Amino acid sequence: MKRTIVLTSMSLLSILLLSLHLTDDIVYGTDKSAALNVIAAAVLVIWLYGTLVLGERRSGYAIMLLGSLLGMGVFTIHVSRAGGLSAGTIAESSGAFFFVWTLLALAVTSICSAILAAHGLWNLRRSKSPRAAPTSS
Repeated sequence: MKRTIVLTSMSLLSILLLSLHLTDDIVYGTDKSAALNVIAAAVLVIWLYGTLVLGERRSGYAIMLLGSLLGMGVFTIHVSRAGGLSAGTIAESSGAFFFVWTLLALAVTSICSAILAAHGLWNLRRSKSPRAAPTSS
């Protein structure tokens, strides 16, 4: 299977999981800022555009890498004290399993996407290296 297909699949799955997780944040009241929700939607749109339209270009790989780092950041924020996961309010709610599952799945798919995007950027860098000028005889 081509790495680009796997990267596209992982990136799309990360986008889906992040949107579900953001929805959970809004439902549980941990994200009350409308401005942050608009910014989050814009980030998801750019990430989706980079994945679907710019797929095998340098800019597409860079957008997917940055989006994947963002997905890992969401996980990191939530498992730290600042994210509220350890506060117990979510753990006591009825939807805690889905909330934590999407968080863990987002971390896994984001790490996989980041590795594949970095690999794609590395391959582009290596394939576009300057070639030796032909010598005339």
